Amino acid sequence: MYKKQFEIRWSDVDANAHLANSAYTNFMSHARMSFFDDHGFSMTEITEQNLGPVVFYEHMYYFKESFLGTPITVTIEVDGLSEDGMFFQFSHNFYNDKGIHLAHCEMLGAWIDLKERRLTALPAALLDKAHQFPKSEIYKTLTKDDTRKYGKKPQNLSL
Repeated sequence: MYKKQFEIRWSDVDANAHLANSAYTNFMSHARMSFFDDHGFSMTEITEQNLGPVVFYEHMYYFKESFLGTPITVTIEVDGLSEDGMFFQFSHNFYNDKGIHLAHCEMLGAWIDLKERRLTALPAALLDKAHQFPKSEIYKTLTKDDTRKYGKKPQNLSL
């Protein structure tokens, strides 16, 4: 399990004086980029490969409040990767300094080619590194069907 610690800042709280929804998203994003960096996917490396991570969804479940000045820990577990490395699925958990479970998030993401602006498989060197990620107990090999399991499709407005 990967862990990243943060302190809740003034800019992270909302009108209810607790950690704002957007702050959870920002902390997860920062933790993911630290995870990638620590596993050989530095910004320099992915930029050289014309790659960028994208998020398809983040499903949040909130259990307890978090407040200004409180240290929190955000964890990452890798729940799935596709064979070509294009898709990845992570679980995030939030804990306070006493180990109390504050929130849980399931997220699904992918890699895009930044020039072509389309989903892409990982190049061989990064794919080897991705297959070395520590895996959760529920890890599975992802398929394209896993990205469609909620059946959501775009519905454009008629203008």
